[in-house]
Amino acid sequence: MPVEVEEHEKFKGVFWLIFEDGSRKLATRNLAPGRTVYGEKLIRVGGDEYRLWDAYRSKLAASILKGVEIMPIKPGDKVLYLGAASGTTASHVSDIVGPEGHVFCVEFAPRVIQDLVNNVCAYRPNMSPILADARLPHLYAHVVGQVDAIYCDIAQPEQAKVLADNADLFLKDGGWIMLAIKARSIDVTKKPSELYKREIEVLESRGFTIEDRVHLEPFDKDHAMVVARYKRWKQP
Repeated sequence: MPVEVEEHEKFKGVFWLIFEDGSRKLATRNLAPGRTVYGEKLIRVGGDEYRLWDAYRSKLAASILKGVEIMPIKPGDKVLYLGAASGTTASHVSDIVGPEGHVFCVEFAPRVIQDLVNNVCAYRPNMSPILADARLPHLYAHVVGQVDAIYCDIAQPEQAKVLADNADLFLKDGGWIMLAIKARSIDVTKKPSELYKREIEVLESRGFTIEDRVHLEPFDKDHAMVVARYKRWKQP
């Protein structure tokens, strides 16, 4: 059992569990006590239950362990999550934003979103599953509304463009994005470094200021996490 719990030194809603042998493991406070999402270990400390957060299963956890300086998702935020899959990382985002926040989970695959609905969203009132193609954000505009942050983890050739199109509809001025760039989903013939540069240039051309970036090896090969802030274009 851990001897203590410490809130992360930079990121509210994220915790370190410190064990008797001195090891430290990343965790979030479980918003659905007693329930796991992907087989993660649950640990009760005092009156709270924590979920260990596996960086080999979650790019957001990997980016924190790789030293990202800015993780803009915080308690109370409304978050649009593009590519929620079966809810591994989205459920930790749900823990972080807490009961005052909300996570809108867009997923394209019907079979996968069935798992998201039945195993995760059914027990978490701050999560809304949306069966939709992230390339067509106007189709779910009536559901989402304005958000504080967008987290994007999709296997599409134009990841930055898809994110930017969603930001134009949903992200508040000055809001934040986190883009997990999957180089092998964009073009297997090009070097990952070239693809990271290209996707970042797309973001910059669409009104984003890049604030941080980290490579996710050894947790995810040929992946990088980009954190950026959004500025809406002003009409002349």
